[in-house]
Amino acid sequence: MKHHHLLLLVHLAGVIVWVGGMAFAHFCLRPSALQLPPAQRLSLWNGVFGRFFSIVWGTIAAIGLSGFAMLLEVGFAQAPYSWHMMAGVGLLMMVIFASIWFGPWQAFKAAVAAESWAQGAQALNAIRQRVVVNLALGTLTVVLATLGLAFS
Repeated sequence: MKHHHLLLLVHLAGVIVWVGGMAFAHFCLRPSALQLPPAQRLSLWNGVFGRFFSIVWGTIAAIGLSGFAMLLEVGFAQAPYSWHMMAGVGLLMMVIFASIWFGPWQAFKAAVAAESWAQGAQALNAIRQRVVVNLALGTLTVVLATLGLAFS
């Protein structure tokens, strides 16, 4: 397998896991979890996010490193404009994820540990809002990746 193809595989696998995980959580898990009592619902999300957010750190590394390597291979000046747009959106998504991790995620874990369900629900809502923004941005990167050559 050519080096570029391996980089693209790593890049796409990271995007699929991150964006797909957000889509699953928002459109499938969230509506089902809303039917649970607060203690069960927030405990479920604590376990889900604990696993998923750890995976997201790995996908961020994979996406960032592979994307940067592909840009270096092609050369920044020669890369299609859509690649630069994807890189900018990807960096914004990474910053938003870091804001989730260091902000409401920490508050959420503390609230669940203290069985403070009202505070946990507030933190969960803050996480949800930022995840929705990242899901929209992730969808935009897929559009740029698939239709982006038209913008080059």
